[in-house]
Amino acid sequence: MGDRKWIPGGDYATNGSGKFNDISLDFLCSLKKDLSLGAVWYTGVIAHSTATSFEGYPADCTAIVKGKAGSPYAIRDYYDVAPELAVDTAHRLDEFKALVERTHKAGLKVVIDFVPNHVARSYHSATNNFTQANFYPLDGPLELPHNIAGRDQYDEDPALATGNDCFSRHPGITDWYDTVKLNYSYRMTWDKMLDILLYWAGMGVDGFRCDMVELVTPEFFEWAISSVRQRHPGTFFIAEVYDKRNYIKYAAAGFNYLYDKSGFYDALKAISTYREPAYWLTDEWQFLGALQPRMLNFLENHDEQRIASDYYLGDARKAFAPLAVSMLFNKAPFMIYCGQEYGERGMASEGFSGQDGRTSIFDYCTLTYRDNPLRLQKEVHERYRQLTALAVSDIFANGGTFDLMYANPTSEHFDAQRVFTFLRGHNGRTALVAANFSDGVKQIKISIPQDAYNYFGVSRVQKFEEPITLNPFDYVVLLSE
Repeated sequence: MGDRKWIPGGDYATNGSGKFNDISLDFLCSLKKDLSLGAVWYTGVIAHSTATSFEGYPADCTAIVKGKAGSPYAIRDYYDVAPELAVDTAHRLDEFKALVERTHKAGLKVVIDFVPNHVARSYHSATNNFTQANFYPLDGPLELPHNIAGRDQYDEDPALATGNDCFSRHPGITDWYDTVKLNYSYRMTWDKMLDILLYWAGMGVDGFRCDMVELVTPEFFEWAISSVRQRHPGTFFIAEVYDKRNYIKYAAAGFNYLYDKSGFYDALKAISTYREPAYWLTDEWQFLGALQPRMLNFLENHDEQRIASDYYLGDARKAFAPLAVSMLFNKAPFMIYCGQEYGERGMASEGFSGQDGRTSIFDYCTLTYRDNPLRLQKEVHERYRQLTALAVSDIFANGGTFDLMYANPTSEHFDAQRVFTFLRGHNGRTALVAANFSDGVKQIKISIPQDAYNYFGVSRVQKFEEPITLNPFDYVVLLSE
């Protein structure tokens, strides 16, 4: 955007948009070096519904667009990329291909969204279009929510079921009224969606973050994932799955990783906001069992509130304790949302989203972490750099875990309500991690049973059992010699 001033709720002409070409090789290399990244998930790449017109790409009816930019999950053409992300819209696919090449040159894998459940109401593709049989026609015309229908006249008769399983021709304002649900009871829908995955995999995309998988039958994914890997071995798949009771069946369908939203994320948020005790985490990881390495841990993404927002913790530094636990507890990979590593607050009033502690996906907006004092940006970034370096080190990337909470109930030496502690071990080395989920200094002494040392086949480590001082919302990592 250069020196252009960002205007809340502004359109493309006012606020502009970032471009594929803005993501340089030097930037990608620095990301990999500073944060020990293995892959970059590029969101909003696929062409989606928008209120902006581009040459050869007319604007959608505003009644079926959320915000000025439109939702990146209201896909308008699965075989195209969003024109606003290109400098030369006529060559937008070439610019995306060049970004894929730069990303690979930096030693990073490329992940994009695959949205299998729904498409924009205006969906059209010259490559492989849908027919009405791919949707769920209803009886009668579509009637949009009254407070948006007046923006433009939009006619749809028969109405098609809305993407969030709203089988009514009267979707509400909180429904995904900008989308229509795909019907997987017909084999041709399966074939069309597989063709889309093969198209992007053939372009060099290494992995797919699959949106709202619980709204699509796992049998489809089992078949599609296997079919893609036959042509493109090594392609990996991430499932956005929310109900932890569904983790097993989508893991069995072939997904490499699954969002741990209703498990670790929800638990860490509840503990960080004083709604649950620290020892609650033990139940969460025990529920996962052997699935732990296949979960994707995170503290932020586009659906969740920013840690530093007034709606969550209000300060990025208060995330250090949950961050350490989420990154270091087990072998599961960790996802960092852009700007999180500098303390992005998500407190701008952006337009369609309003001010809700999230960074809008519907508007032409900007990150505001640069408004933070430079000292704060550097402090937060340095912690992320330190923790990600630890997370990819041998002991944390490959080691086992021993939860110490059962041996440390609340006492004069330990506060199990606010402190969580565990051991990691690998190849004769061990690490002790303790995290303080309170706003006060904690003086603790951790009891480590002999079973923990026997588990790793190591001798007792004296310094692990000495008194430890934990600063508010902070952590300590102690490594054996």
